[in-house]
Amino acid sequence: MVNLREQVSFVHSKDPKAATEKAIQLMKGGIARANQMEDVPIKEMDVYKSVMVIGGGIGGISAALGVANTGTPVYLIESSPSIGGKMAQLDRVFPTDDCAI
Repeated sequence: MVNLREQVSFVHSKDPKAATEKAIQLMKGGIARANQMEDVPIKEMDVYKSVMVIGGGIGGISAALGVANTGTPVYLIESSPSIGGKMAQLDRVFPTDDCAI
């Protein structure tokens, strides 16, 4: 892969011909690397139709529930001992604790 934008061939050169030559050399290098690559072997694997949602905050819970409503098994991963993320801190905004509960 060659990304001419990341390699700044045209940005830092005041000489358009030098910038074009640099871009050509970058492309040649990318082609040379691609020619040395080996094919990835094809391997058949079983597919398990399930979804893993990382993060048990408001967005993660919403995403997990949305997928679960389609009948697809969902695994919700959260690093803290409880889910809800910042939602438990909303008691200052919602003094009735309706949201946090």
